[in-house]
Amino acid sequence: MIGFYTLFCKEVLRFWKVSLQTLTAPLITAFLYLVIFGQALQNHVQVYPGVGYKSFLIPGLVMMSVLQNAFANSSSSLIQSRVSGNLVFMLLSPLGAREIFSAYVLASTVRGMCVGLGVWLATAWFVPMSFASPLYIFAFAVLGAATLGTMGLVAGIYSEKFDQLAAFQSFLIIPLTFLAGVFYSTEALPDFWKHVSRLNPFFYMIDGFRYGFFGVSDIAPLKSLAITLGFFIALAGLAMRMLVSGYKLRH
Repeated sequence: MIGFYTLFCKEVLRFWKVSLQTLTAPLITAFLYLVIFGQALQNHVQVYPGVGYKSFLIPGLVMMSVLQNAFANSSSSLIQSRVSGNLVFMLLSPLGAREIFSAYVLASTVRGMCVGLGVWLATAWFVPMSFASPLYIFAFAVLGAATLGTMGLVAGIYSEKFDQLAAFQSFLIIPLTFLAGVFYSTEALPDFWKHVSRLNPFFYMIDGFRYGFFGVSDIAPLKSLAITLGFFIALAGLAMRMLVSGYKLRH
């Protein structure tokens, strides 16, 4: 537990020391999205009965920030350690795969939750927000952050250069996040694209998280929670297999 705690503290301090970049910058980005999309569409779009577009948009922006920053934390830490050459010191330490996995994922979850809370505090004063089911809000935020932290761990292990990691961000994380219903309800899409959206695991995280605020969602929240949990377990199994085998780390 000492090794796990030390690595966890190191990962938390790594992003906390540069909080202007890791915590403040996402707040500004989310604020700009709210101002631009909220002001432009507030009087033209109503997704749920009695819910204004700005109110609808805020949970999506919060969850988008949680997911993207959780992924960035674990993936950037691993690739920086690999490029700088200090990854070998962690591999030589008596840390097992479970300790490494837990420390990276938990630190990523902490960063995702901190950014998400900051985004909510920075945007929620624009419009009154309700809390239909706080337990769902917390469950989807934590599970979503842990899932993307695990995905970041997989991407960081696989990537050998910053270019490869940037490809994960540009061609996987950002498209899946933007197409997960952050700015719209999938019920407004044509049937074909609605079914395509259901193949996106990020959709269930955002839809379930939004349910916690309004008590309304495109998919039943328990179904979204089960799919998100299954996706996390699958990614965790892959990450653990890579760590145990030393894939691209020891070979």
